[in-house]
Amino acid sequence: MQEREETGHGNVIAEEDLGKEKTEEEKRGEEKTDEKEEEKLKARRRTLLDGLETLGVGKDVLEAMLRVPRHRFVRKDMKKVAYIDTPLDIGLDQTISAPHMVAVMCDLLKLSEGQKVLEVGAGSGYNAAVMAELVGKNGHVYTLERLETLVNYARENLKNTGYENVTVLHEDGSTGCLKYAPYDRISVTCAAPEVPKPLIEQLKPGGIMVIPVGDYFQELILVKKDNRGRVTKKTKGGVVFVPLIGKYGFRHR
Repeated sequence: MQEREETGHGNVIAEEDLGKEKTEEEKRGEEKTDEKEEEKLKARRRTLLDGLETLGVGKDVLEAMLRVPRHRFVRKDMKKVAYIDTPLDIGLDQTISAPHMVAVMCDLLKLSEGQKVLEVGAGSGYNAAVMAELVGKNGHVYTLERLETLVNYARENLKNTGYENVTVLHEDGSTGCLKYAPYDRISVTCAAPEVPKPLIEQLKPGGIMVIPVGDYFQELILVKKDNRGRVTKKTKGGVVFVPLIGKYGFRHR
């Protein structure tokens, strides 16, 4: 979607100017404008993350989020509000999670260098990018998305921002992805009626999963599997997420 800007009569482009190639001076002017805009957005990102320090999340998570340009993962018409701590619409009744929720979930997962992560619900690719920062070049994030339009959108966003350690797959996320299992960590960004059995099975012993569970009332659940394969679940508070649609999720709505 192209960003649309209303202009006054003084900025009307003459018909004879349409289709003309831009001069080098004009190109340099645009580059300077882009650089200034990027600096402004980076400053807003830093201000947002300074405010998130009160959550008590790890410094490594906040530093990772500082490196990820959230405005490159939202619609162009929402670029200016990318650093407000709120979910944003990305189309198809889906959203990009609020920054505070991304921070909390990443902190609960205890992500570290070299881990293999499964994400259910790629969305725009933003959450995967933050996790990719935390697991580093030796780690990898496999993110599943059921909506093909968003699969392509996430792939494009991740490619444009240089993330090579993320693979976006067009799959029913509720069934996980056996091909690359087991996973050190699993992050689910949509609410399931209960913790899907396939995801528990695909979690490596010693692994951690975070998943919102519930319908109209949802809670964030921290799932841990010990080295003997025993599973424990702990509630971490109320949340609001879009529903997980699929075989082990909700039916189409």
